[in-house]
Amino acid sequence: MRLRAPSTNDIIRTHVPNLPIPTSIDALQTLLQQEQYVADRGLATSVYLALTLQRPLLLEGEAGVGKTEIAKVLASALGTELIRLQCYEGLDATHAVYEWNYARQLLEIRMRETGDAVDRETLAADLFGPDFLIKRPLLRALEAPDDRPPVLLIDELDRADEEFEGYLLELLSDYQVSIPELGTIRATTRPIVIITSNRTRELHDALKRRCLYWWIDYPDFEKEYRIVTEKVPEAPARLAEQVTRFVQQLRTAELYKVTGVSETLDWIAALVALDRQELDRETIDQTLGLILKTQEDLQAIRGEQAHTIFQHSLLPTANRS
Repeated sequence: MRLRAPSTNDIIRTHVPNLPIPTSIDALQTLLQQEQYVADRGLATSVYLALTLQRPLLLEGEAGVGKTEIAKVLASALGTELIRLQCYEGLDATHAVYEWNYARQLLEIRMRETGDAVDRETLAADLFGPDFLIKRPLLRALEAPDDRPPVLLIDELDRADEEFEGYLLELLSDYQVSIPELGTIRATTRPIVIITSNRTRELHDALKRRCLYWWIDYPDFEKEYRIVTEKVPEAPARLAEQVTRFVQQLRTAELYKVTGVSETLDWIAALVALDRQELDRETIDQTLGLILKTQEDLQAIRGEQAHTIFQHSLLPTANRS
């Protein structure tokens, strides 16, 4: 039986009956804030609508801007399980949905052969039953308890092959998967689905039509500074401001891989561990590898160029060119 679309009156009530789903965008932002996740209004609106409309949410953006983190903090904030499927080239149903426990099936066959005559039809039916099924992330998410649906994170879908992307269409539209030996398995309560992509390739329109969508961009200074001070509260205020301004200015340079927010947080945490109170030229050169992750970028920025960026980042915004 297909899941019916929720009405306006029961949309919150029927989706996740025992999860503390926020009843407004403001409440959702507050909930995420309690998990130290700074979500702007646009992202919070998209997450809120994904929860209330029971729709998958596709988040795209550069690496390190917080796409994966939103699924983690959402699961933590709602007090439910996070089920993560990390995508990669060659991913297929046996690693994402299910596979049969062949070793256990073989052992069962040998055990029965030592006893009475084996009824082949009965044996085949038994061997391809639930007891011999190894459940992978997608199937686990569909069979989660009705009162505690999980957050299903399908991470970096752009890394998977197009064939696997096509396989997901049934799950994302009907919240079900088909297993030839068992039939169709449907979710009685829909999991909360978050899909991320770094856009190394374009995802198909068929998949996008099944999802709500939001692009997460690099944060501006105010947002990134707030993230830094909330995630690393022990950092001196002067150091946090300098690091944030330096990274903001660094992103305007010609880089092979632009520094993400995750690298900013790694850098400030490392500087705190080194007991730095503020940035200086020597410290930047010694720790630049925390925010630049390619040899080409390090060679291009280290030294005089890094010092120029640092000096430029200290100027008032109106004086920067």
